Amino acid sequence: QVQLVESGGGLVQAGGSLRLPCAASGRTFSSYNIGWFRQAPGKEREFVAAIFWGGGATSYADSVKGRFTISRDNAKNTVYLQMNSLTPEDTAVYFCAASRSYSIPVITITAYDYWGQGAQVTVSS
Repeated sequence: QVQLVESGGGLVQAGGSLRLPCAASGRTFSSYNIGWFRQAPGKEREFVAAIFWGGGATSYADSVKGRFTISRDNAKNTVYLQMNSLTPEDTAVYFCAASRSYSIPVITITAYDYWGQGAQVTVSS
């Protein structure tokens, strides 16, 4: 079992940056694919980025490609989402999630077994 805790959320002006850590418990953390999703008020939860268990491969939503970077430090059981050039459209609750599925695409919510509680990110114009 994996427990996930997001931090680093907050209020930032448009054009600014934030880094969201996702700290995980569990000795098998390195075997999980980790994804970030976000949910804005009144909208469905959407895929943001994912990093595969080996750490070498990543996937991004088109809306964040070139602005966000996902990385992981398996020694620290932590995945990071670096968010640059933020816009008000990035305002949402951000969730990290862990998946051991190798058949369901990482962009799909149903691929994930464990979820964090979420971190609020608010971008002001």
